[in-house]
Formats: sequence, C-alpha cells, structure tokens
Amino acid sequence: MQPTADQSAREEILDAHRAYLEAMREGDTSVLDGLLDDSFTLTHMAGYVQPKAEWLAEMRQGRFVYHTIEEKSTTIDVDGHTARLVVRTVTDATVYGTRWDWRLQLATDYARRGDTWGVLRTVATTW
Repeated sequence: MQPTADQSAREEILDAHRAYLEAMREGDTSVLDGLLDDSFTLTHMAGYVQPKAEWLAEMRQGRFVYHTIEEKSTTIDVDGHTARLVVRTVTDATVYGTRWDWRLQLATDYARRGDTWGVLRTVATTW
C-alpha cells in the first residue's frame, strides 16, 4: 500500500527536522544555510527574534554551541504546503559562554519549496 500524501509529507518533514538538528549539533552552518529559508528567524526564549544570518554568524563565532539535543516528544501538523513541527528537547548547549541542559520546546514552521521542505522560523520556549 502506498503512503498517503500526508504520510509522505510527515516523513519528509521529519527528515528535514533531523537534518536541521544534526547540523546544529555539528555546528555546520553551511548545511543550516541550505536548510533554512532566506527569511528564517529564530525567536529565543527571551523573545529576541534573530535573523538567519546573525544566528549562523554567532554559531561560527562559538556563541551558540549545541553539544547534544535529546528529543522527548514530536508532533507534526501538515496543512497542504505548510507544516508546523513541535519538538520538546533537552538540549545541552553553551550559549554566550554558559553551558546548560536547556528544556526547550521548538515550534518550527515549514513550507514546501518544490520537492523539499524549507524551514521558515523556529520559536524556542521552555517546558
């Protein structure tokens, strides 16, 4: 039996999500640059909305270092060519020199671009 379009989209989004988290763990800003839409923003826990170029530059400067990201739960809602993935993680990261295990909820919006899913924005909160 063939997967439905919705099931296929969920699998593709999960693959994109895993590539996103792996690139964060590896500090691979080149891969992130390709995965993230040019208009991508990261909203931090304190509410600061950081543009893609600034976040990637700070990663390259060592201000954001992601050591491990352990997924605790993941949900995906697909609506045609857009989707929202919400994941709860325990993220061991060094942020501006402080290393901590952060309990993060990342709400990430995706949009279908041709045959791939691009990351539009992520909003990080605690849980």
